[in-house]
Amino acid sequence: MASWSAFAADEPRLADGIRLLLQQYGPGFGYLATVRADGGPRVHPVCPLVTDGGLFCFVVDSPKRRDLERDGRYALHSFPSEESDDEAYLAGRAEPVTDPARVALVAAIGRAAPQVDWRLFEFSVDVAMLTRRDHGGQLRPDGGRPAVQVWLDPTAGRPGVADLPDQRPARRGRHGFDTRRTAA
Repeated sequence: MASWSAFAADEPRLADGIRLLLQQYGPGFGYLATVRADGGPRVHPVCPLVTDGGLFCFVVDSPKRRDLERDGRYALHSFPSEESDDEAYLAGRAEPVTDPARVALVAAIGRAAPQVDWRLFEFSVDVAMLTRRDHGGQLRPDGGRPAVQVWLDPTAGRPGVADLPDQRPARRGRHGFDTRRTAA
């Protein structure tokens, strides 16, 4: 799984679009999905923090923190915008940040209250998706379908995918997939 920094270096425009949606109201806002102990999903509002050094979240003692400590898989979705139906989605693994200097630096950037029982997690990125929809009520030539950009971490293994025939379009981006295609 790639760090936010590695993802942003690889696809800067996509990362900027996702960052803008996460921070559209100033501080980051989104919905964090975690995996409960019984395997079911759990969804929580959170305030993710995007810095040049990574994608982070301060998580207080709660079921979501226990989920992340037990099973770091996550999905993060942007908070709905009042201006459009655009949306951002990230998925990967969350790891606790244990280096005191790094925790202090991110806490200073995020203005995290020191007296609160929070733990800092860094979110790696396995999948990033940005969906842009029509703005202003104008119909698009493609019938109004949303434009979807997807980034998959090129270093992540995809179980069960290696044996499937390649059915992707012939026009591919840097990592073997077309990040400019629209949703089907």
